[in-house]
Amino acid sequence: MGTLRLILTILFIVDCLVLTVVVLMQEGKSQGLGAIAGAAESYWGKNKGRSMEGALVKITRVLAVLFILLTIVLNFKPIQ
Repeated sequence: MGTLRLILTILFIVDCLVLTVVVLMQEGKSQGLGAIAGAAESYWGKNKGRSMEGALVKITRVLAVLFILLTIVLNFKPIQ
């Protein structure tokens, strides 16, 4: 049981570090005055899901879910 906990703890630490880096790589969501004029719906705005920004958002979601699951598993204490 100790080995499994050690592996999960290492995986948790790696997940935390990678999640931090991925979040910091993302651009801000503020669009300034361009959002008022509708400039956000350009070609780049419509295809954002296929770009690097879209990939970073998907990776962030997966890492966040993994973070939550590992947190729950590592804090689980069996009834004795």
